[in-house]
Amino acid sequence: MPRSPLARAITLASLGSCLALPNLAHADFVKDSKASLELRNFYMNRDFRQGHDDKLPTVTGKSPKEFKSYSEEWAQGFLFRAESGYTEGTVGVGVDTLGLLGVRLDSGRGRSGTSLLQLDKETGEAQSDYGSLGATGKVKISKSVMKVGTLQPKNPVVQASDSRLLPQTFQGGSLNVLEVDNLSLNAGALSKVKQRNSSDHEDMTLSGSSSRGSDRFNFGGADYALNKNLTLSYYYAELENIYQQNFAGLVYLQPLSEGQTLKADLRYFDSSDNGNQYAGRIDNRALNGMLTYGVGAHSFGLGYQQMNGDKAFPFITDSDPYLVNYVQIGNFAAAEERSWQARYDLNFASYGIPGLSLMSRYVSGDNIDRGAQSNGKEWERDTDIAYVQPDGTFKGVGIKWRNATYRSNLVKTTEDLDENRLILSYTVALW
Repeated sequence: MPRSPLARAITLASLGSCLALPNLAHADFVKDSKASLELRNFYMNRDFRQGHDDKLPTVTGKSPKEFKSYSEEWAQGFLFRAESGYTEGTVGVGVDTLGLLGVRLDSGRGRSGTSLLQLDKETGEAQSDYGSLGATGKVKISKSVMKVGTLQPKNPVVQASDSRLLPQTFQGGSLNVLEVDNLSLNAGALSKVKQRNSSDHEDMTLSGSSSRGSDRFNFGGADYALNKNLTLSYYYAELENIYQQNFAGLVYLQPLSEGQTLKADLRYFDSSDNGNQYAGRIDNRALNGMLTYGVGAHSFGLGYQQMNGDKAFPFITDSDPYLVNYVQIGNFAAAEERSWQARYDLNFASYGIPGLSLMSRYVSGDNIDRGAQSNGKEWERDTDIAYVQPDGTFKGVGIKWRNATYRSNLVKTTEDLDENRLILSYTVALW
């Protein structure tokens, strides 16, 4: 769309750090810039099903034996994203910004705890609002880009979560090299994390652990498209003084007859301790994969996931582990756990309703190591119904309902619950 002088001025003002560099042409920096504002309205409730268990969220200020049986919150999120182009020349320079604001619409001390809103550390009540502003400097040489600042990494060894009102972000640097055809090299170092319901940066910790965290997460890896159907991946990562991890993956897509495809997604992780803090306490090898058959508007998937070793799968707290059976509530990654998944997806565009989609899946896990007790079991059933208006006045307005039911016999490590999420979203292109 044409840019007005005002839009160009806003671009220069909001992304002006690069403009302070002398003797650089800024035509592409401004011309290729873009910005958007995402409006995200999020309602969420959780119904804890097993009553007064010592792992349920407590009601602040109440007796230690008085627990929540229900959490419910409603909030409005604003996500401002601005991306500049690059300055002209062999070395192009640019800057991106990310502004996040969450506003409480409904909550209460007895109903907080959905991770939609930031909680007051003293009272436990949801704050009226919270937010942050981040900037990312970037440098481009040929086809390679280096970024430093606020990052949202998405690779097999670290994936920033975006499953609540506002996304999880990290501080650090990353490098993406695309100089060789069909080969993508990625490396990075992260130092801090800002969780989904927080405005503060903190050290990264091991999920499920209350021990001290680390201020250094290093990763590196490659994705190579062997041909148009087959992609191979390898990554290495370490959360300094906590764990180290190797990943190998394969994605193969085979077209069948007209309108039919078969996709295989195989993943393997080997994780162990790194340093003295968790010496001997991290031992996990995770084999998992998904086979998906697509025919017309339908797709049918079968997944299997197996944990080997003495401990659960390690990952950074509140990030999204790259496991096929990591779903809405559970990750099915406990020590020695075996789990399988059945999934069905339907795109209603083939039936004259473009923008409407359905996803339903069932995941069941067993053989969980519970020491002297009998083997643990868990299962989860999820349903997503989503609609995005494809055209007209309200083009781009989206609504999604996510429903989940989770049950297990792991009384001391997790909770049975029913969950609903209702998300209204709309993204406005500013320039």
